[in-house]
Amino acid sequence: MEAILWIGLTLLAIALPLAWPRWRLQRALKKPLPASALAVLARNVPVYRAMVPELQQQLRQLVTQFLHTKKFIGCDGLEVTDEMAVTIAGQACLLLLNRPSKVYSSLHTIMVYPGAFVAARNEVGPGGVVTPGRKTMLGESWDDGRVVLSWDDVQQAAHDWSGSHQVVLHEFAHQLDSESGRANGAPYLGHPGSYSDWSAVLSRDYQNLRLHAMYRQPTVMDHYGATSPAEFFAVATETFFSKPWLMAAYHAELYAEFIKYYRVDPRQWLAAPAPEAVA
Repeated sequence: MEAILWIGLTLLAIALPLAWPRWRLQRALKKPLPASALAVLARNVPVYRAMVPELQQQLRQLVTQFLHTKKFIGCDGLEVTDEMAVTIAGQACLLLLNRPSKVYSSLHTIMVYPGAFVAARNEVGPGGVVTPGRKTMLGESWDDGRVVLSWDDVQQAAHDWSGSHQVVLHEFAHQLDSESGRANGAPYLGHPGSYSDWSAVLSRDYQNLRLHAMYRQPTVMDHYGATSPAEFFAVATETFFSKPWLMAAYHAELYAEFIKYYRVDPRQWLAAPAPEAVA
């Protein structure tokens, strides 16, 4: 009898620490976001205001889960405020709407710098010679469960949604890309048959962007997307959510692939701009 009791207590001791975080999360999800957080979403995730109520509710639930499962760390003396955390969570969770998700399950930490930060980077030259270097960054996504962001640039994107570099969308697109095993521009699509069209369309548009970048021709997507297939996916994600009308006009097949992947159409949230002569 004592042995059975001891086994039962041991199992309970193991189960309680595992169940406690889930219980806290379920409890949090039952509570509405405070008014201050809703005001941040309306102010710093501009497309939130144009969403139908069902999508707004989805985003609020995703933000709640994000805030309860991720750790924010301020860098270079920055103190991460509630506004910063809600803004980053709100923009990051746009990528998860209408999609089955564990809310970036591999991610545990978001490091936030006041502005652009300098990171060590090795440069590979001719003959494979590696030269240590340093590079100024606005954001970075690591495969060890961390994302690094410049708060100045997160704010800039919030205040100029269609005209600024969307650093949160970019770095969290890398996180989604990594879910397939590594960041290579081919995220997990849910079905093997989906990769044929995805690969054909993205490969073609990636090569076209490389050509336009080489000759410095104006394009809808930032030329940084020509760096690699992974960067192309991240830049295309930014464009999909911040310049949907232009992307749909000049990259119709690519836009259609992203609608299938992200399961939303951001044109429903943003007014159509005046036509532009870009590629």
